[in-house]
Amino acid sequence: MPRAEVGSTKHIANQMKAKGLQRLRWYCQACQRQMRDENGFKCHVASESHVRQMQLIGEDPRKAINDFSNQFLRDFIQLLRTGHGEKKVNVNHFYQEYISNKEHIHMNATKWNSLTEFAKYLGREGICRVDEDEKNESKTGASGLTISWIDNSPEALRRQEAIRKKERQDRGDELREQRMIEQQIRKAKSQGLGDATDDKEDGEDDGENVGEGIKREQGEKIVLDFKVKKKAPETTNSPTPLLSFKKETSSEKENAPTKGNVFKIAQKKVMKENPFNSSKRQQSNPPPKDPNPWKKWDASIKDGSKRKEITTSDSTRLEQSEQKRRRL
Repeated sequence: MPRAEVGSTKHIANQMKAKGLQRLRWYCQACQRQMRDENGFKCHVASESHVRQMQLIGEDPRKAINDFSNQFLRDFIQLLRTGHGEKKVNVNHFYQEYISNKEHIHMNATKWNSLTEFAKYLGREGICRVDEDEKNESKTGASGLTISWIDNSPEALRRQEAIRKKERQDRGDELREQRMIEQQIRKAKSQGLGDATDDKEDGEDDGENVGEGIKREQGEKIVLDFKVKKKAPETTNSPTPLLSFKKETSSEKENAPTKGNVFKIAQKKVMKENPFNSSKRQQSNPPPKDPNPWKKWDASIKDGSKRKEITTSDSTRLEQSEQKRRRL
């Protein structure tokens, strides 16, 4: 029975039925076709297309196996490079990811009998780094191995070379810094030793000086005297006090110059009275009037010393009173 044409309803129905992974024993790698049961596989093996394809492979089976192996290796590495890059991944877990594609190349058609041999081949050829999985050390076979892709492209090699160059520069800078630090430590130590020797020499000199100052003959006793010294007799000639306080009499107080600003006092003496203000001041504060000035004048005649004083004061008062009367 011929195969259904691509795009036909029969082809679509077959694709829907064959969705997902099927039994490996019912898969034909030469024809790249998956059968759903054993009867279908027997019918496929007896078909003309399968017989013709097997005759072509039988002419040079080694070439066909190498082709399948190269295709398997190419697809495997392509998925590892794009999916994980240079990260470590368990071989068995990654193989499960690889065979999830229904149209993948099966390992039965390759030159590798198991996944462990294929991982060893990748490590020998330098295609991947193969290490033992630390998490699954107890497990054997491919489950206990990890692989990581090695990027050998020119761009990656240039990038790695730049990284190595930078690391070398960093190491050189670190070594240079370490040398400088060591030199500084040596200088500090040498300076510290020099200061210590100077201090020791100074201490020895001080010790010699102290030893010279304290000299005592052998067997000589040291006597300490704690007697209190007598006070010296006080002299009769007491020192003259710097400041002598005297009682001021009333006359001295009157004659003594008042404290204050000297310039203001001089200004008051120099300034003359305003004649216009003097009359107002006299009117506002008139001199006290005596009841009878002639009585005082008569009494002053008796005392010759007071006579002159009274006559002068009375005369001035009389003159002032006459002037007032005239103005009025």
